[in-house]
Amino acid sequence: MSDNLQRMLQLVGSFFDVKNDPEQLDVDENVIARLREIHPATMSEYVEGDGPVVWILLIPTTYDVMERFIKGAISEKQLYEETKPGQVYEAIYLCSASVLEEYRRKGLAKKVGAEAIEKIRKDHPIKALYYWPFSDEGKALAASAAKALGLPLYERKAAH
Repeated sequence: MSDNLQRMLQLVGSFFDVKNDPEQLDVDENVIARLREIHPATMSEYVEGDGPVVWILLIPTTYDVMERFIKGAISEKQLYEETKPGQVYEAIYLCSASVLEEYRRKGLAKKVGAEAIEKIRKDHPIKALYYWPFSDEGKALAASAAKALGLPLYERKAAH
């Protein structure tokens, strides 16, 4: 396993702590396979040197799923479970952006995320973006991406 890959896995594991939060989606090989069925651009990365330095995870969903999630009526895990391959997606959940420390504040996450969103928009009538903030950097990235893409942004207010 490359050094960058090990560091990314540690970063994601420590920051999101999905093992101790049943509300969050715990991404494993089965989840990755299903996300790729939903749309190939759900998982994107930027590689430099010996492995990934940016990981972006997006989940296109229906507008109904988005509305229920931002109101706190369903969990992130339920959002994923209710999103089926082959549906018409109208919103994109900005699930996570992970960037190795020395690559932060260079616009890489915004670039990778915007490219992935545009790929999804080619196949689906996306009308909105939404997210569940875990950090100030995540909030800023979501706002910047929404502005750049000309899409409204909705935030889940629930605490975690």
